[in-house]
Amino acid sequence: MKGADRATMIRVWHLAWPVILSNITTPLLGLVDTAVVGRLPGPEYIGAVAIGATAFTGIFWMFGFLRMGTTGFVAQAAGADDFTEVRSILARAMLISLVFGALLIGLQQPLWYGAIELLDPSVTVRELAEQYFSIRVWTGPATLVNYALLGFFIGIQRPRLALVIQIWLNGVNIVLDLLFVVGLDMGVPGVAWATLIGEYSAAILGLVVVMRVLRPHGGRFDWQSILDPARGRKLLSANFDIFVRSACLIITFAWATRVGARLGDLALAANAILMQMVHLLAYGLDGFAFAAEALVGGALGSRSPSALKEAVTASTIWALIVAVGVSLAYLFAGPLLIALMTDQADIQATAEVYLIWIIVYPLIAIWCYQLDGIFIGATQTAEMRNAMIMSLMVFAIAILILPDILGNHGLWASLSIFNVARTVTLAGYYRRIEKRAVA
Repeated sequence: MKGADRATMIRVWHLAWPVILSNITTPLLGLVDTAVVGRLPGPEYIGAVAIGATAFTGIFWMFGFLRMGTTGFVAQAAGADDFTEVRSILARAMLISLVFGALLIGLQQPLWYGAIELLDPSVTVRELAEQYFSIRVWTGPATLVNYALLGFFIGIQRPRLALVIQIWLNGVNIVLDLLFVVGLDMGVPGVAWATLIGEYSAAILGLVVVMRVLRPHGGRFDWQSILDPARGRKLLSANFDIFVRSACLIITFAWATRVGARLGDLALAANAILMQMVHLLAYGLDGFAFAAEALVGGALGSRSPSALKEAVTASTIWALIVAVGVSLAYLFAGPLLIALMTDQADIQATAEVYLIWIIVYPLIAIWCYQLDGIFIGATQTAEMRNAMIMSLMVFAIAILILPDILGNHGLWASLSIFNVARTVTLAGYYRRIEKRAVA
């Protein structure tokens, strides 16, 4: 690739590494949650927290548009040096977050029944999980506000502040886990209370930091602009597009899991381990996709075709370096990673049969990861939605045919085809972004 100078390469790295580090802190919290309830008598405590956390992961993941939609609009307004609009975008995102958070609280009973029917735990686990759910659901407004704040910090190219707040959130959560569960013997509710207090304290800290960051840039909170129906509809439209895109992604992986279950318990268990390796890849590539979001949005805001080219090229070079590194790591250390996740020889052997797909996965997926970041920064969300719908249709054809012919290899081939389809469809729209930079 040509067109990336040293300064832009350094800038991309400075934007990416805090995101990567922030991503890594998240599973550490899950380990602590598991460790503290693991000290309680009986496996049902770990199961209850796992069930409750899984339910909220699915629910909150669907609201990822609050982060992605905010990033692109903030980056473009900041690139145009319009900090009144930056404030307005953030305020709109916060209002939407509070509304959806309140809806989650209001709809907690149907959400609980839907989650419990889907996950179908034992009676004992169900009772404990309901205690967790009934407390954790009140984190909704704070969690969604934190999504909007993360989008803001990425959009103004201050990811280190996002890292500080993430470390604060997880640190408070871990300390309170130990205090409530180990010290005060509060059991599963103690884990939920620790999460609730952590989320709200992080939201408060984030708002304080936002006001300090905005002060030197000037601008004001213009409520006429914040409540402007046309601008509100634009943000909601972009968020809906990303919601549809995310729903298609969830359908894809849920469908793949269902097909894996049909192929047998061994295939299902092996795929679960291999999918963890896919998630590890995402921790690295997300950092450079986030960098692309911020820099592409800034380039479009300042109407600079050269800055756009620099942003796309530099972030993609870094992502490719990481993708090659991860592929090599999986090539040489893949069996060791599998052994770390399970000590059952039959599952290890099965996972190693399909490890080749995980070795090549980074080199296939890097392009659609990067294009997602580029399109989020450009707020070309309708194109993202359409590309994902077309990719899901391609995946549907593949998953209906290939597993019957190739077994579990066919499943992983279908996921690879899905990523190729995402790359091809998004690449087909890329010229629209270039045209906007010169408009």
